[in-house]
Amino acid sequence: MRLLFALVVTILMLLSCSQEPVKTAVPVSTEKNIFEEVKERTITNPKDAEAWYHLADLYERSEMYREEVSALKTVIILKPDHGFAYVKLGTAYGRLGQHQDAIRSFHTAIKYNPKNPVLYNNLAIAYGRIGNVNEKIKELEKAISLRSNYATARYNLGVTLLKKGDRELAMKQYHELKKFDENIAVALKKEIDKGGK
Repeated sequence: MRLLFALVVTILMLLSCSQEPVKTAVPVSTEKNIFEEVKERTITNPKDAEAWYHLADLYERSEMYREEVSALKTVIILKPDHGFAYVKLGTAYGRLGQHQDAIRSFHTAIKYNPKNPVLYNNLAIAYGRIGNVNEKIKELEKAISLRSNYATARYNLGVTLLKKGDRELAMKQYHELKKFDENIAVALKKEIDKGGK
């Protein structure tokens, strides 16, 4: 019994003497988020066109298109020959529903990179949004003339021709697509079978 009593007393003493585990303080992160870092760069060096371009990219990723437009305008003021800034500006304007501004931006982008078929496709989309089907077709044809296997442009042309009532020319785009992109060809064929509705 004495042994049991001594054991209990020892255990109680050990428990009462034990310390709580030492809690280490987790340091508060002093790192700024990327938005803050890039904004700070634009404040510190307001003439840093690449910082503004990076900021515009962050705005785009966050779907803050008005802010993106503002940052891209600054890029263009600082570096008027920054051709890709015009591309992104056209895309941002399109997302904001400002299609005339998008058209102007894509035209400027094409001046800096006239052999890029994607720019003509994007310009065509902007023309389509304002209902200018003839310009849309013309720009899609330019895109295809620069890259004959540009599946997206061929699909867009086929759908546009179909909506204009030219099933025969839409089928021609389908047959061309079948040569190099079966999946997009099938998608166009579905549109043709639906009658472009």
